[in-house]
Amino acid sequence: MSTFTVRPARTSDVRAILELLDPWVQRRILLGKERVTLFESVQEFVVAESDGAIIGCGALHVMWEDLGEIRTLIVAEGWLQHGVGGAIVERLEQHARQLGLSRLFCLTFEVPFFTRRGFEPIGEQVVDADVYSQLLRSPDEGVAEFLDLAHVKPNTLGNTRMLKRL
Repeated sequence: MSTFTVRPARTSDVRAILELLDPWVQRRILLGKERVTLFESVQEFVVAESDGAIIGCGALHVMWEDLGEIRTLIVAEGWLQHGVGGAIVERLEQHARQLGLSRLFCLTFEVPFFTRRGFEPIGEQVVDADVYSQLLRSPDEGVAEFLDLAHVKPNTLGNTRMLKRL
């Protein structure tokens, strides 16, 4: 197995990110994203690359002053269990700290993976009432998932809401 590097995503990586995402969308593990949405948020992404091929990706989405979400974390099948996902999360955590975030959220089926990295399952109240009311104004589906709103529950069944303090 070759080595890999993790770097900020470029617009030219969007096609490869979509190709990584598609099998997981087909299995209803991850929500699909429109190409335009990926272009609009490409600056949130990092990619893992080996020999010129994109083998993984992940994004850091800022939700509030102190809170971010790790989302769209994907590793190509042949690269699972080779440290790619961990390297991506580590890079996203570094970026979160640079931005001044102190908490990271994720919604995942991969509870053991995130637990090994210091995330813990969370309940309902993660933000105070004022922040909650502000977050309700966000059109972002990930924010709705974080808030555990009823309209996203069909898409999040079986997922675990997890949080890490940085």
